[in-house]
Amino acid sequence: MPIVTIQVTREGNTPGTSAVTPEEKAQLIKGTSELLLKVLNKPLEATFVVIQEVEKENWGWGGLPVDEYRRLRASKND
Repeated sequence: MPIVTIQVTREGNTPGTSAVTPEEKAQLIKGTSELLLKVLNKPLEATFVVIQEVEKENWGWGGLPVDEYRRLRASKND
């Protein structure tokens, strides 16, 4: 019985959203479950997918808070 945990930052991917939408979550659950079926032959009904949204201030990347890291990376690409 596989249990897959997906962690994402709590932020919207399109204007006007502030979190992953229910439709996006459904796609993640379906795609993850189908991948386990295809690769490991794990039945859909035996696969659990948990999506955890983490506030951005609780997410670090490269030793920095995620927003600061993204700003730094963007300034290097300019």
